[in-house]
Amino acid sequence: MPKSHSRSRQSYKIGMSVPPNAISAVSAARTAQFQEAVAVAGLTLTAGARSRCRGRPGPEALPYIVETGVMALIRCDFFSEVLELGTSMTVLLPQEPAAGPPPVLYLLHGLTDDHTAWTRNTSIERYAAVRGLAVVMPQVHRSFYADERHGFKFWTFLSEELPTVIDRLFRVSALRQETFVAGLSMGGYGAMKWALRQPERFAKAATLSGALDLAYSYRWDLRPHMRELVERVFADHPVAGTGDDLLHLLAAADPAELPELMLRCGTEDHLRAQNERFVAACAEHGIALDAGFGPGAHEWAYWDREIPAVLDWLIPAAA
Repeated sequence: MPKSHSRSRQSYKIGMSVPPNAISAVSAARTAQFQEAVAVAGLTLTAGARSRCRGRPGPEALPYIVETGVMALIRCDFFSEVLELGTSMTVLLPQEPAAGPPPVLYLLHGLTDDHTAWTRNTSIERYAAVRGLAVVMPQVHRSFYADERHGFKFWTFLSEELPTVIDRLFRVSALRQETFVAGLSMGGYGAMKWALRQPERFAKAATLSGALDLAYSYRWDLRPHMRELVERVFADHPVAGTGDDLLHLLAAADPAELPELMLRCGTEDHLRAQNERFVAACAEHGIALDAGFGPGAHEWAYWDREIPAVLDWLIPAAA
């Protein structure tokens, strides 16, 4: 196997290039590095293709590199005082933020996932890179982002301890207008719960295919794995009318204090009805919501397709 040449997870697009009089747009060092990597890999490039970077195409085209962002991908293992055990999170950080600490997105996983799911199943690193956005992906197992009756205090960990740990370990923005939360499925529920219970923390919150009517699931979802989950997380304490009930939180909220909210769900998703009830509750209580339903099921193909639009809504990509 050929020896790999890489640098700290830098992301490049490789194309065919500009004529010599425009080569100043690419440093000689980058060009030399690229040519060395191509030689080691045993690749051959054909000159003459039209350039996708600034500059005029020409017959004497040379290989070029266009940087799309430099991101650090960090697995952080740390001890949680709240959980009283070691836990993990995945963090994406711009290595060269434009000015000051980067904005930060807390991106939450679903019921059967962990802190690595977003990076393994989507191109979230590439999407965040072009926006200079830090992304924090914690791990909460099958907790529904709650303080479990028979288990661990994952809600307290998420809403109180995690932001403090992030502030202590990483250089990211602490400003409300630069702090966001989003998630899918169980994580979509967690994102809305966090935004509704601590609206002062976030500028915007988004849910993809969220399990948004947990009071309904607590009572009516009779699938064995859901009954086990309900017993462990909530025991004999009903969800309806509590801080774990999103529809109750919407009814009690002051619309003027809430962050901006976004909802996306596939029309073939088994949680569509729950999302429609969330949309109806927002309308009933005068809460602004950017809601959209489109083709798609409860699967990563849909979430990978939709997450760039969510990021565009949170923070537009650089021109």
